[in-house]
Amino acid sequence: MKKAAIILVAMVLGIALVGCEDDHDVVYVDVDNPPAPPQGVFSVTGDEQVSLYWLPVREDDVDYYRVWWSDELDGLYEAFGTTEDLYYVDTDVDNGTTYYYAVTAVDLGGNESELSYENVYDTPRPEGLNQSLFDFVVFPDDAGFDLSAANVVPHNSASADFYVEYDAGLETFFLNVADEDTDIQDMGYTGDFDEITYAPADGWSYVGWVEVIEGHTYVIWTGDDHFAKIRVTYADYDNDDNIIFDWAYQTSTVDPGRMELSRPQRDEYILRSDIRSREMLLVK
Repeated sequence: MKKAAIILVAMVLGIALVGCEDDHDVVYVDVDNPPAPPQGVFSVTGDEQVSLYWLPVREDDVDYYRVWWSDELDGLYEAFGTTEDLYYVDTDVDNGTTYYYAVTAVDLGGNESELSYENVYDTPRPEGLNQSLFDFVVFPDDAGFDLSAANVVPHNSASADFYVEYDAGLETFFLNVADEDTDIQDMGYTGDFDEITYAPADGWSYVGWVEVIEGHTYVIWTGDDHFAKIRVTYADYDNDDNIIFDWAYQTSTVDPGRMELSRPQRDEYILRSDIRSREMLLVK
């Protein structure tokens, strides 16, 4: 009798009860009001992929999250994926193309939140692992690297972006930019390759070289206005032989200078301009 009375009150108040065998495991579903939109949405740039992360919506009746994309910030957003996790990896992307993202929360009653408010966009780019370069004095043909072609080139090649030098007196390596229009900056020690996700606005080396330190990530601004990063994973200081690094290069030619280190039609979409309105348009 008491349980029936509770359900009756819930119906009057527009609240649904979702229970399990354990009478204490009860979720209250507000059938009239949607959940709050996810907050803290951010992206991590990858090679032909973009990873999205967000904070949990703290309402008990949230069932899952829906991910949206657009090709412009205030344009048409299309739904393309759902997840119960607090992250989503979008692999349906092309390197060099910029994508704009938003996330919504959907509750057990089917109510959907507004789009998340953060302006989240990303431009995936190619990357490579365990690349070796050698001292330009001893191995001049294996000392330079062409980021746009992802190739090892001679240190004095016109296509080289940077090259490696070993200083016997200091017993350390240096990264040198290959021309005066290219800049480089040591971003310090990083725990992993994805820790640096955006190029700095200033702080570039005024001498055009930086010391090689294992575990450090370096950002490069090429003379033709592309950004790249490399993280040194090994340096053979004892034998003055080589360094090994991971790299990523922003390829965008439509919008060069992208500092972030065509899809098929979807089933649902919404205009970004409507995100602060409850009248979200879902079109099948």
